[in-house]
Amino acid sequence: MSLNQLDQSAKFGSVTFPHPIFTASGCAANGKELSQFFKLSEIGAVVTKSVMSNPRSGRATPRMAETASGMLNAIGLQGPGIDAFLEHDLPWLYAEGARTIVSIAGESVEEFASLARKVRQAPGVSAIEVNISCPNVENRGLVFACDPVSARNVIEAVKRSVGNTLPIIAKLSPDVTDVSIIAREVHDAGADAVAMINTLLGMVIDTKKMRPLLANKTGGLSGPAIRPVAVRAIYQVHAALPQVPILGMGGVSSGRDALELILAGASGVSVGTASFGNPHAVIEIQRELHELLIAKGFPSLKSAVGYAHREESQ
Repeated sequence: MSLNQLDQSAKFGSVTFPHPIFTASGCAANGKELSQFFKLSEIGAVVTKSVMSNPRSGRATPRMAETASGMLNAIGLQGPGIDAFLEHDLPWLYAEGARTIVSIAGESVEEFASLARKVRQAPGVSAIEVNISCPNVENRGLVFACDPVSARNVIEAVKRSVGNTLPIIAKLSPDVTDVSIIAREVHDAGADAVAMINTLLGMVIDTKKMRPLLANKTGGLSGPAIRPVAVRAIYQVHAALPQVPILGMGGVSSGRDALELILAGASGVSVGTASFGNPHAVIEIQRELHELLIAKGFPSLKSAVGYAHREESQ
């Protein structure tokens, strides 16, 4: 089989993406920096940094720290707010030919619903990622994604706002006892797919100052260190909900890493932290994955999704 014969499309809801590798929200801003290194139209999609209703300056510094095989960040969803994003960033992505998944984040169910209504009306959007890994200010700051009822409420509200006009991808947190329970709740509430995993909550202590290094004390751990957790979580959710597409992420830095997530059950893969060290990472991983799928005899990306679940005799 030649490189051009492999069907590497990835479907999420009603939308089919021609390539399976996406950017990860928060790791490529809204695509302008990465566009210096490759055409954004050549990858599956750009997943934007999660946008909220109002502009946010983010958390106090220091808010990033290197760790063994990864990094911690406590940026705090810094961004321009939804109106400025729709006026400036989204039209630029559309002009670049990028397929765009707009990631939204909120502090209340109504904020998520309001953001979804605005995104629904904007041209050039392929899907909505609902980042429910945010504190719910109406429920003592409990993270939406860590509570099945709160997670369901957000997705139901977003579904009422967008109907069937755009696929809804719910972004899940690994900081739960059983992520498949949350996945089932959001799917039943109207999510067309899930994105997982978000960062793991972690901390670094400065042994010279004997205090937490980050001003926020805790931050989200990403990078190669979390890939085994991502593989396990994706495997669990695919086993429980094999019909639900998964946008996998977590420590992917090579085509082989991406294949591992796909074999576990991911229909597509987002690349995040790897782009900080190598701005060509997304396009290189996409090419490596393509070559690996052909070398292993898969006629399509879809035929590899969840392959690790098959019995030995199959």
